[in-house]
Amino acid sequence: MNTENSLKILKALAGESRFLILKCLHQNKELSVGDLAEMTDEPFRSVSKDLCILRRVELVKFRNINLNRYYSINFAKFPKDLFHFLVERWT
Repeated sequence: MNTENSLKILKALAGESRFLILKCLHQNKELSVGDLAEMTDEPFRSVSKDLCILRRVELVKFRNINLNRYYSINFAKFPKDLFHFLVERWT
């Protein structure tokens, strides 16, 4: 991973709400924006914006089911050492 990519990922994780979103996704595997908004006690719009930021750096992925979009952690793109570091802090 190059320095520019690393900085983008770290900036995306710098927001407390984005950190909480990843924690919720780690604990629940897959959640909708509404579920995440309820769990983080953040407005739907804010969660949606934060998910967009996390998607841009490929830390989360989504799939559509009917009218809902479900998000999960993108393990294929998430730097493994960083992920393990975060998991240690979540438990």
